[in-house]
Amino acid sequence: MLFLSLVPLVLFIILVFFKKIKLIWISLISLLVTLFLVVFVWQMQPNFIGASFLKGTFVATDILLIIFGALFFLETLKRTKIINNICLYLAKISPDYRLQIILLAWFLENFLEGTAGFGTPASVVAPILIGIGLSPILAVSVAMLGNSTAGAFGAAGTPIRVGFAGLNIVNVPLYASLFNLVGLIVPVFILWLSTFGQKDRKTHFLEAIPFAIFSGIAFVVPSVFLTFLGQEFPSIIGSVVGFLIVLIAIKLKIFTPRQIRTLHQESLKTEKISPLKVFFPYLLFIFLLIVGKFCFSNLNFTLNFGLKHTFTLFNPGLIFILATIPTIILYEKNKKNIFKTIKESFVKAIEPFLVIATISIMVQLMIYSNQNISGNYSLLQIIANNLKTPFLPFMAPIIGAFGSFLTGSVTISNIMFGGIFQNISLAMGFNTAMILSLQLVGGAAGNMVALADVLPALTVVGLKGQEREVIKRIIIPCLIYILIVGFLGFVLIR
Repeated sequence: MLFLSLVPLVLFIILVFFKKIKLIWISLISLLVTLFLVVFVWQMQPNFIGASFLKGTFVATDILLIIFGALFFLETLKRTKIINNICLYLAKISPDYRLQIILLAWFLENFLEGTAGFGTPASVVAPILIGIGLSPILAVSVAMLGNSTAGAFGAAGTPIRVGFAGLNIVNVPLYASLFNLVGLIVPVFILWLSTFGQKDRKTHFLEAIPFAIFSGIAFVVPSVFLTFLGQEFPSIIGSVVGFLIVLIAIKLKIFTPRQIRTLHQESLKTEKISPLKVFFPYLLFIFLLIVGKFCFSNLNFTLNFGLKHTFTLFNPGLIFILATIPTIILYEKNKKNIFKTIKESFVKAIEPFLVIATISIMVQLMIYSNQNISGNYSLLQIIANNLKTPFLPFMAPIIGAFGSFLTGSVTISNIMFGGIFQNISLAMGFNTAMILSLQLVGGAAGNMVALADVLPALTVVGLKGQEREVIKRIIIPCLIYILIVGFLGFVLIR
């Protein structure tokens, strides 16, 4: 049964790397294979099949709102020349494109991940990276690299609070922050990828390595101490503290390259706007995110349809929309453009929604396939039962990363595998908190290649069908990250 349980996942991975098949068809084929297995082999009860379809669709609907909101927000900022002006002000901090990119793809993304999560960081930052001078495909790839480390404590601690709900999470935040120290290498990956295409790429890279490493340390080290305040704070406050530390270093020219390097930035040739006008939409967005997360995240309602799904009033997509409306009122000269933008944003969001919905339904079928008359464990449980090995600490971050790759969410990855890993670690005498922490950190690293996050970012910058190109550029850094975490886990947990 193990072979059959692995078929949908292996098929999905294989098809992803075939250039001629679109992701929507890959996800549909994988879903149909999964459906065949749960109907004819597992003999899953029909009511749970229907419930799995509903739950998967509801999960995707939440993400659809985020995609639409991000598109609506960013298209408005493009029309009002705000994104172009952000690049102008970044240039005043430092004209060096390498420093600008690290500030955006590392610190800004970490902050957005800490407050909102769910693919928001890459969708916001990728268009700004284009303004700095990166090509659209390179901008998305760099943005996805930054969509990683902060995910362990993303969306105000949701991966722990919700992903590990019902499990023993004592010491999980602390252990996770310690394993997350590996994340200091992410700015180095960002630097290496952002220098792609330069004539003297090696020189561009080596000159800025001290700054990249310092930037990594400036975020991950404060995050360790912030875990004592709770899992909600390491990514949010850690990114702010890290940014301030690095900003001082830039002003004092500590760890910064001696040679200033710039890119050709046509988009920077724009009408200058006052700093208040430029940063108001982002400040409003961040303010509403924080207020929404801490004041409205508990306002929700639950649907019971055989399975349960909870809709919460707080959704980053709603925050995008709420932040856009005042921006339009204050800055948009032609108010009729709002209807055109809404239509275009919705049309662009449809295909990513269909892909995410199909993948989510497949995952739900795999989780609840134990509701059957054949007596078999679920597909996921069968896979997990074969993980009872001394190499469990090494495998935990790999499985966590795979869950994020498949679902686009560290939280969902934790929901899928958290209970299974806790049971296995207890049975084998491992430190449960450390095993769950390894899974969590691996899930954050796997966010780099999360298809559900790559799609919205590509859509926002106007690219289609380039998922493979993005993943090819970042798969090696992702694997290095995961393997280092796994090796540390194997050495430390004996």
